[in-house]
Amino acid sequence: MTRTAWFNCHAGVAGDMVMAALVDAGADTDTIADTVAGLGVDGYAMFFERVQRCGVGATWANIVTHDGLHAHDSEHSGEAAPHVHRPASEIFALLDAADLPDRVRSRARAVFERLAAVEGAIHGIDPADVELHEIGALDSIIDVIGVCAALESLGIERVVCSSIGLGSGIVQTAHGALPHPAPATLALLTEAGAPTHGLPMTLETATPTGAALMTTLATEFGPMPSGTPSSVGYGAGTADPPGRANVVQVTIVEAAALLAGDDGAPIVQLDVNVDDVSGEVIAHTIDRLLAAGAHDAWATPIVMKKGRPAHTVSALCEPALRDAVRDVLVRETGSLGVRATSLVRWPQQREMTSVEIDGHTIGLKVAAHRTKVEFNDAARAAEALGIPVRIVIERAVAAADHLRP
Repeated sequence: MTRTAWFNCHAGVAGDMVMAALVDAGADTDTIADTVAGLGVDGYAMFFERVQRCGVGATWANIVTHDGLHAHDSEHSGEAAPHVHRPASEIFALLDAADLPDRVRSRARAVFERLAAVEGAIHGIDPADVELHEIGALDSIIDVIGVCAALESLGIERVVCSSIGLGSGIVQTAHGALPHPAPATLALLTEAGAPTHGLPMTLETATPTGAALMTTLATEFGPMPSGTPSSVGYGAGTADPPGRANVVQVTIVEAAALLAGDDGAPIVQLDVNVDDVSGEVIAHTIDRLLAAGAHDAWATPIVMKKGRPAHTVSALCEPALRDAVRDVLVRETGSLGVRATSLVRWPQQREMTSVEIDGHTIGLKVAAHRTKVEFNDAARAAEALGIPVRIVIERAVAAADHLRP
């Protein structure tokens, strides 16, 4: 089975509401707290409270930072946000140095890279030099990490989003009073082709943080996907306007993995040809591509014009991660161009599980036709036990035989 999170954002979307909705749907708060702690920063407190919004029971994420300001008091309330900002480069350095699960890091980095690119285009400066205001505040950084950690806690492989509700009027920002939706929010939604609808209110219903999360993590926009709902959660905004529940609803949908004969799942292949980089650089590039969220990455030897030996460096990724993975290809290889091909894939049904080998946990992917051992887990166990890694792999496969469907 694959797990999809479908976000119903008809009342709008903000980062804290998305995280709270996932907690309400069953995400483990200790896992979220431990993951956020991996940032290595202090001066904050995080609480999850049960509240009601227009009669709907929901969870509210209350994050208080060291400066005593609660930025979420402004999101979805129309009040001025605190003037806290960080350059995008500082946030990227924080994420790179943090002790985070790989997919949490890659998802979070993709969110900030998308926002930095949009802000850079708005202000006419390099994305790395962009000063991120509301989303650069510590509580918004925690929102993004918390959402990615909650998705990991729930084992979410796919995100789908509904049409997003937008208010109108004026929103107070660090730049001053701006039209609502804020320029960054509208640019994010427009670039992603996200469907929207108007709401008869001046409340800031869709924040830059919420828009960045949905346009980056969602692989598609539309109605609830086919499958069996397993849980539902409601994340509350701070405001409680009359006549409309100020919540983000998330439904966790279980669906059989796509098999041959189905329509398949969309995926993007990115390629660059390089003839002037070393094997070490190519190997490092592949590692960075995988860390950015690529499903797979590889290099193929080729011969270019004038008989020059070269390589094609390739990566497969979800459409939502295309830009982030493309940026890694360009940055690490120095290539002057990237090709993209839209493909369809048929992932086979599998189960994520683990076994214990002499006190060491080894992750496994178990399918009907094979068992795949997580090599990094096996390598760490082999190093600790002083035995060849192939022995650890053999023992893990044998221990998992009873788990095969």
